[in-house]
Amino acid sequence: MTASEGALRAFVATSVRARSSALANAIGDAAAAALLRELAVWPKPGLVSHVDSGSHRDMDATTLRTSVAALHPYFVELAEAGHADAEMETLREIGLRGEIAMLAATGGVNTHRGAIFGLGLLAAAAGATASLTGAGILRSSEHLGRFVARRWGEGILKGPIPQTSHGTDALRRHGAGGARLEAASGFPSVFDVGLPALRAGRQLAGAAAGPVQACFALIASVVDTNLLHRGGMDGARYAAASAADFLVAGGVDAADWLARATAVHAGFVARNLSPGGCADLLAMTLFVDALELGISPQ
Repeated sequence: MTASEGALRAFVATSVRARSSALANAIGDAAAAALLRELAVWPKPGLVSHVDSGSHRDMDATTLRTSVAALHPYFVELAEAGHADAEMETLREIGLRGEIAMLAATGGVNTHRGAIFGLGLLAAAAGATASLTGAGILRSSEHLGRFVARRWGEGILKGPIPQTSHGTDALRRHGAGGARLEAASGFPSVFDVGLPALRAGRQLAGAAAGPVQACFALIASVVDTNLLHRGGMDGARYAAASAADFLVAGGVDAADWLARATAVHAGFVARNLSPGGCADLLAMTLFVDALELGISPQ
């Protein structure tokens, strides 16, 4: 190989690495932005927002922003791993390091464990399927849920089961499917529930209303292990019925939707209910929506 050929190969390799790094950083930015957009949604029954802490006494909006900042580099790393066609074990190891960073940043508060798992898998899938155009627009070329199921579904189901988490306890007591089955199945709650509701709500009542409609649709349809942990099956049934009633009455298309949604939020807080799993799914919905529409440079 001549010196000029060697220089050309080195240049090409450097360019490929630079494009890969730019792609992973854009995906990490998009994942962090989705978590911050989820935080900004109001009203969200029982959940933390910029308005109040919902049913949570151990965290507020500042805690969640701190958590997102700590997790951002791990979403970038997960995107890089997806781009490199990493196995599930590698993704799991990155996620565990992200969880340690989250807990260190929040003083031990579990703010985003579910999002590290679900949104992290979608970030990895985006790393494998998305591209940056010459104008810097980020867009995925494939259905991210189907990609996750096809590439990592078996590894997800075979992975270790946490022995001490609230979600695991709820799964044992109530037989719910949980985040693991949701991910291995390609995130049907995101693509079949959250995304259609988000886009319908946005069409009906504007950009701020779309995520509210998606949040209520997810609560109405998902068996959330956080709700089972806090309120048992009765609490989960109350939550689903309250969200369904909001939707049946018109959702964000009703003239009084904001007051009605706020009242549902107050009912959740009074019962100490928080659909944290649905909050994670909402953030994933916002992430997928952004990638499918194409994310422009900030």
